[in-house]
Amino acid sequence: MRIVFFGTPEFAVPSLERLLKGHYHVAAVVTQPDKPQGRSRSTLVPPPVKVAAEAAGLTVLQPARPTGDLFLASLRRLEADLGVVVAYGHILRSELLTLPPRGMVNVHASLLPRFRGAAPIQHAILAGDRETGVSIMRMEEGLDTGPVMFQLKTAIEDDDTAGDLSERLATLGADALLATIRALEDGTPTLRPQDQSEATYAPKVDRDSARLDWTRQDRWLARQIRAFDPAPGAWTTHGGAPLKLFGATPRFGRHTTTEPGTVLSVGDQLLVAAGEGSVEVREVQPAGKTRLTVDEWSRGRGISAGERLS
Repeated sequence: MRIVFFGTPEFAVPSLERLLKGHYHVAAVVTQPDKPQGRSRSTLVPPPVKVAAEAAGLTVLQPARPTGDLFLASLRRLEADLGVVVAYGHILRSELLTLPPRGMVNVHASLLPRFRGAAPIQHAILAGDRETGVSIMRMEEGLDTGPVMFQLKTAIEDDDTAGDLSERLATLGADALLATIRALEDGTPTLRPQDQSEATYAPKVDRDSARLDWTRQDRWLARQIRAFDPAPGAWTTHGGAPLKLFGATPRFGRHTTTEPGTVLSVGDQLLVAAGEGSVEVREVQPAGKTRLTVDEWSRGRGISAGERLS
Protein backbone atom coordinates (compact mmCIF):
# COMPACT_ATOMS: atom_id res chain seq x y z
CA MET A 1 0.00 0.00 0.00
CA ARG A 2 1.39 3.40 -1.02
CA ILE A 3 0.84 6.11 1.60
CA VAL A 4 1.25 9.88 1.60
CA PHE A 5 1.87 11.14 5.14
CA PHE A 6 0.83 14.59 6.42
CA GLY A 7 2.30 15.68 9.76
CA THR A 8 4.39 18.36 11.42
CA PRO A 9 5.23 18.20 15.18
CA GLU A 10 6.95 15.64 17.38
CA PHE A 11 3.55 14.05 18.09
CA ALA A 12 3.42 12.80 14.48
CA VAL A 13 6.89 11.22 14.38
CA PRO A 14 6.01 7.87 16.07
CA SER A 15 3.24 7.28 13.52
CA LEU A 16 5.60 7.91 10.61
CA GLU A 17 8.29 5.70 12.13
CA ARG A 18 5.78 2.91 12.77
CA LEU A 19 4.70 2.95 9.13
CA LEU A 20 8.31 2.62 8.03
CA LYS A 21 9.01 -0.21 10.47
CA GLY A 22 5.88 -1.94 9.16
CA HIS A 23 7.44 -1.80 5.68
CA TYR A 24 4.69 0.37 4.24
CA HIS A 25 5.66 2.40 1.18
CA VAL A 26 5.56 6.07 2.22
CA ALA A 27 5.53 7.76 -1.16
CA ALA A 28 6.08 11.23 0.30
CA VAL A 29 5.75 13.29 3.46
CA VAL A 30 3.90 16.61 3.49
CA THR A 31 4.81 18.94 6.35
CA GLN A 32 4.76 22.63 7.13
CA PRO A 33 7.59 24.95 6.02
CA ASP A 34 10.68 25.46 8.17
CA LYS A 35 10.12 28.19 10.78
CA PRO A 36 12.44 31.17 11.30
CA GLN A 37 13.82 31.41 14.83
CA GLY A 38 16.29 33.51 16.77
CA ARG A 39 16.39 37.25 17.37
CA SER A 40 17.08 38.05 13.74
CA ARG A 41 14.63 35.37 12.53
CA SER A 42 17.37 34.27 10.12
CA THR A 43 17.71 30.67 11.31
CA LEU A 44 15.29 28.24 9.69
CA VAL A 45 14.33 25.28 11.90
CA PRO A 46 12.76 22.24 10.22
CA PRO A 47 9.69 20.60 11.80
CA PRO A 48 10.34 17.29 13.58
CA VAL A 49 8.52 15.27 10.90
CA LYS A 50 10.81 16.68 8.19
CA VAL A 51 13.87 15.69 10.22
CA ALA A 52 12.57 12.14 10.62
CA ALA A 53 11.51 11.90 6.96
CA GLU A 54 14.85 13.08 5.60
CA ALA A 55 16.72 10.71 7.92
CA ALA A 56 14.71 7.90 6.31
CA GLY A 57 15.43 9.18 2.79
CA LEU A 58 11.82 10.11 2.04
CA THR A 59 10.56 12.77 -0.36
CA VAL A 60 9.41 15.85 1.58
CA LEU A 61 6.92 18.45 0.35
CA GLN A 62 6.50 21.74 2.28
CA PRO A 63 3.78 23.88 0.71
CA ALA A 64 2.78 27.05 2.52
CA ARG A 65 -0.77 25.72 2.20
CA PRO A 66 -1.89 22.34 0.83
CA THR A 67 -3.93 23.86 -2.00
CA GLY A 68 -3.59 24.80 -5.64
CA ASP A 69 -3.30 22.94 -8.93
CA LEU A 70 0.47 22.46 -8.74
CA PHE A 71 0.35 20.86 -5.29
CA LEU A 72 -2.57 18.59 -6.23
CA ALA A 73 -0.76 17.55 -9.40
CA SER A 74 2.34 16.64 -7.39
CA LEU A 75 0.19 14.43 -5.14
CA ARG A 76 -1.49 12.74 -8.09
CA ARG A 77 1.92 11.78 -9.45
CA LEU A 78 2.63 9.93 -6.20
CA GLU A 79 -0.25 7.52 -6.94
CA ALA A 80 -0.82 6.99 -3.21
CA ASP A 81 -3.54 4.56 -2.13
CA LEU A 82 -4.11 6.18 1.28
CA GLY A 83 -3.47 9.47 3.00
CA VAL A 84 -2.50 9.58 6.70
CA VAL A 85 -2.79 12.84 8.65
CA VAL A 86 -1.26 13.34 12.10
CA ALA A 87 -1.26 16.88 13.55
CA TYR A 88 -0.45 18.43 10.18
CA GLY A 89 -1.78 21.87 11.12
CA HIS A 90 -3.96 22.76 8.11
CA ILE A 91 -7.56 21.94 7.24
CA LEU A 92 -7.65 19.83 4.06
CA ARG A 93 -10.15 20.57 1.31
CA SER A 94 -12.44 18.05 -0.35
CA GLU A 95 -10.40 17.82 -3.58
CA LEU A 96 -7.44 16.64 -1.50
CA LEU A 97 -9.42 14.35 0.83
CA THR A 98 -10.85 12.41 -2.11
CA LEU A 99 -7.59 12.10 -4.04
CA PRO A 100 -6.30 8.76 -2.62
CA PRO A 101 -8.59 5.84 -3.64
CA ARG A 102 -8.81 4.66 0.00
CA GLY A 103 -9.39 8.19 1.28
CA MET A 104 -7.55 9.82 4.17
CA VAL A 105 -7.42 8.89 7.84
CA ASN A 106 -6.53 11.11 10.77
CA VAL A 107 -4.86 10.30 14.11
CA HIS A 108 -6.63 12.54 16.64
CA ALA A 109 -5.56 12.85 20.29
CA SER A 110 -8.95 12.44 21.98
CA LEU A 111 -11.84 10.02 22.28
CA LEU A 112 -14.04 11.57 19.61
CA PRO A 113 -16.55 13.16 19.58
CA ARG A 114 -15.08 14.67 22.77
CA PHE A 115 -12.60 17.47 22.13
CA ARG A 116 -12.64 18.03 18.42
CA GLY A 117 -10.22 20.72 17.38
CA ALA A 118 -6.64 21.92 17.76
CA ALA A 119 -5.81 21.34 21.44
CA PRO A 120 -7.52 18.17 22.73
CA ILE A 121 -4.69 17.19 25.09
CA GLN A 122 -4.65 20.51 26.92
CA HIS A 123 -8.43 20.66 27.19
CA ALA A 124 -8.71 17.11 28.54
CA ILE A 125 -6.40 18.07 31.42
CA LEU A 126 -8.16 21.41 31.97
CA ALA A 127 -11.54 19.67 32.19
CA GLY A 128 -10.28 17.27 34.84
CA ASP A 129 -11.02 14.22 32.69
CA ARG A 130 -9.79 10.95 34.16
CA GLU A 131 -9.44 9.28 30.77
CA THR A 132 -8.54 10.20 27.21
CA GLY A 133 -7.13 8.40 24.19
CA VAL A 134 -6.65 8.45 20.44
CA SER A 135 -9.15 8.08 17.62
CA ILE A 136 -8.49 7.07 14.03
CA MET A 137 -11.06 8.87 11.92
CA ARG A 138 -11.88 8.76 8.23
CA MET A 139 -11.55 12.39 7.20
CA GLU A 140 -14.30 14.52 5.73
CA GLU A 141 -14.70 18.27 5.30
CA GLY A 142 -16.07 19.01 8.80
CA LEU A 143 -13.82 19.70 11.80
CA ASP A 144 -13.01 16.19 13.12
CA THR A 145 -16.53 15.01 12.27
CA GLY A 146 -15.74 11.88 10.27
CA PRO A 147 -16.63 8.33 11.32
CA VAL A 148 -14.33 6.70 13.88
CA MET A 149 -12.46 3.60 12.76
CA PHE A 150 -10.43 2.71 15.86
CA GLN A 151 -9.83 4.01 19.40
CA LEU A 152 -7.37 3.32 22.21
CA LYS A 153 -7.72 4.70 25.76
CA THR A 154 -5.34 5.79 28.53
CA ALA A 155 -5.82 7.19 32.02
CA ILE A 156 -4.93 10.79 32.84
CA GLU A 157 -2.84 10.67 36.00
CA ASP A 158 -2.99 13.38 38.67
CA ASP A 159 0.48 14.66 37.79
CA ASP A 160 0.29 14.33 33.99
CA THR A 161 1.37 17.40 32.06
CA ALA A 162 0.43 18.06 28.45
CA GLY A 163 3.95 16.99 27.53
CA ASP A 164 3.62 13.67 29.39
CA LEU A 165 0.22 12.93 27.87
CA SER A 166 1.29 13.96 24.37
CA GLU A 167 4.21 11.54 24.44
CA ARG A 168 1.98 8.68 25.60
CA LEU A 169 -0.77 9.45 23.09
CA ALA A 170 1.72 9.71 20.24
CA THR A 171 2.73 6.10 20.88
CA LEU A 172 -0.90 4.99 21.22
CA GLY A 173 -1.72 6.84 18.01
CA ALA A 174 0.95 4.90 16.13
CA ASP A 175 -0.45 1.62 17.50
CA ALA A 176 -4.00 2.55 16.53
CA LEU A 177 -2.92 3.70 13.06
CA LEU A 178 -1.21 0.42 12.29
CA ALA A 179 -4.24 -1.57 13.47
CA THR A 180 -6.49 0.54 11.24
CA ILE A 181 -4.32 0.10 8.16
CA ARG A 182 -4.20 -3.66 8.70
CA ALA A 183 -8.01 -3.69 8.88
CA LEU A 184 -8.14 -1.74 5.60
CA GLU A 185 -5.80 -4.25 3.99
CA ASP A 186 -7.90 -7.16 5.28
CA GLY A 187 -11.12 -5.53 4.11
CA THR A 188 -12.50 -5.45 7.66
CA PRO A 189 -12.54 -1.77 8.66
CA THR A 190 -15.31 -0.51 10.92
CA LEU A 191 -16.86 2.94 10.53
CA ARG A 192 -18.74 4.28 13.54
CA PRO A 193 -20.51 7.61 12.97
CA GLN A 194 -19.93 10.16 15.71
CA ASP A 195 -22.83 11.24 17.91
CA GLN A 196 -23.00 14.94 17.08
CA SER A 197 -25.01 15.66 20.23
CA GLU A 198 -22.04 14.61 22.38
CA ALA A 199 -19.44 16.70 20.56
CA THR A 200 -17.24 19.09 22.52
CA TYR A 201 -14.49 21.35 21.21
CA ALA A 202 -10.88 22.09 22.07
CA PRO A 203 -9.95 25.45 20.53
CA LYS A 204 -6.37 26.49 19.94
CA VAL A 205 -4.48 27.62 23.04
CA ASP A 206 -3.54 31.29 23.20
CA ARG A 207 -1.70 33.49 25.67
CA ASP A 208 -4.89 34.69 27.36
CA SER A 209 -6.11 31.16 28.06
CA ALA A 210 -2.78 30.38 29.75
CA ARG A 211 -2.98 33.32 32.18
CA LEU A 212 -3.65 32.32 35.78
CA ASP A 213 -6.58 33.85 37.66
CA TRP A 214 -5.75 33.37 41.32
CA THR A 215 -9.37 33.86 42.39
CA ARG A 216 -10.15 30.42 40.93
CA GLN A 217 -10.13 27.13 42.83
CA ASP A 218 -6.77 25.48 43.57
CA ARG A 219 -7.65 22.35 41.58
CA TRP A 220 -8.46 24.38 38.46
CA LEU A 221 -5.22 26.37 38.73
CA ALA A 222 -3.14 23.21 39.17
CA ARG A 223 -4.79 21.67 36.10
CA GLN A 224 -4.17 24.85 34.12
CA ILE A 225 -0.46 24.78 35.00
CA ARG A 226 -0.19 21.11 33.97
CA ALA A 227 -2.23 21.64 30.78
CA PHE A 228 0.17 24.28 29.46
CA ASP A 229 3.39 22.48 30.40
CA PRO A 230 5.72 22.65 28.50
CA ALA A 231 4.14 25.18 26.15
CA PRO A 232 3.02 27.90 26.16
CA GLY A 233 3.40 27.82 29.96
CA ALA A 234 0.72 29.00 32.39
CA TRP A 235 1.73 32.45 33.56
CA THR A 236 1.20 35.16 36.11
CA THR A 237 3.11 38.35 36.90
CA HIS A 238 5.61 39.15 39.64
CA GLY A 239 6.87 42.69 40.01
CA GLY A 240 5.17 43.61 36.74
CA ALA A 241 7.04 40.95 34.73
CA PRO A 242 5.61 37.70 33.33
CA LEU A 243 6.39 34.54 35.29
CA LYS A 244 5.58 31.02 34.07
CA LEU A 245 4.81 28.30 36.63
CA PHE A 246 5.29 24.53 36.40
CA GLY A 247 4.89 21.44 38.56
CA ALA A 248 1.69 22.36 40.41
CA THR A 249 -0.18 20.50 43.14
CA PRO A 250 -3.43 21.71 44.77
CA ARG A 251 -3.28 22.07 48.56
CA PHE A 252 -6.81 21.98 49.91
CA GLY A 253 -8.14 24.22 52.61
CA ARG A 254 -9.56 27.73 52.66
CA HIS A 255 -7.62 30.95 53.10
CA THR A 256 -10.49 33.30 53.73
CA THR A 257 -8.31 36.08 55.15
CA THR A 258 -5.59 35.88 52.50
CA GLU A 259 -5.88 37.67 49.15
CA PRO A 260 -5.66 35.26 46.19
CA GLY A 261 -2.21 35.33 44.61
CA THR A 262 -0.43 35.95 47.90
CA VAL A 263 2.73 33.92 48.46
CA LEU A 264 2.15 31.89 51.63
CA SER A 265 5.58 30.28 51.87
CA VAL A 266 8.83 29.86 49.92
CA GLY A 267 11.26 26.94 50.11
CA ASP A 268 11.73 24.02 47.77
CA GLN A 269 8.21 24.91 46.62
CA LEU A 270 6.25 28.10 46.25
CA LEU A 271 2.84 28.02 47.98
CA VAL A 272 0.33 30.55 46.63
CA ALA A 273 -3.17 31.31 47.93
CA ALA A 274 -6.03 30.66 45.51
CA GLY A 275 -9.67 31.70 45.62
CA GLU A 276 -10.21 28.38 47.36
CA GLY A 277 -7.26 26.44 48.77
CA SER A 278 -3.72 27.04 47.61
CA VAL A 279 -1.34 25.86 44.88
CA GLU A 280 2.15 24.46 45.42
CA VAL A 281 4.59 25.10 42.55
CA ARG A 282 7.99 23.43 42.03
CA GLU A 283 9.43 25.31 39.04
CA VAL A 284 9.26 28.79 37.54
CA GLN A 285 10.44 30.51 34.38
CA PRO A 286 11.00 34.28 34.57
CA ALA A 287 10.82 36.24 31.30
CA GLY A 288 13.91 35.63 29.17
CA LYS A 289 15.21 32.88 31.44
CA THR A 290 15.26 29.08 31.46
CA ARG A 291 13.15 27.00 33.85
CA LEU A 292 14.42 27.09 37.43
CA THR A 293 13.56 25.32 40.64
CA VAL A 294 11.77 27.56 43.12
CA ASP A 295 14.80 27.37 45.40
CA GLU A 296 17.14 28.59 42.62
CA TRP A 297 14.79 31.41 41.69
CA SER A 298 14.03 32.57 45.23
CA ARG A 299 17.73 32.75 46.10
CA GLY A 300 18.36 34.85 43.01
CA ARG A 301 15.31 37.13 43.28
CA GLY A 302 14.66 37.11 47.02
CA ILE A 303 10.93 36.46 46.81
CA SER A 304 9.40 35.99 50.21
CA ALA A 305 6.10 35.14 51.89
CA GLY A 306 3.61 37.97 51.72
CA GLU A 307 4.46 39.08 48.18
CA ARG A 308 1.72 38.84 45.60
CA LEU A 309 1.45 37.32 42.15
CA SER A 310 -1.17 38.82 39.86
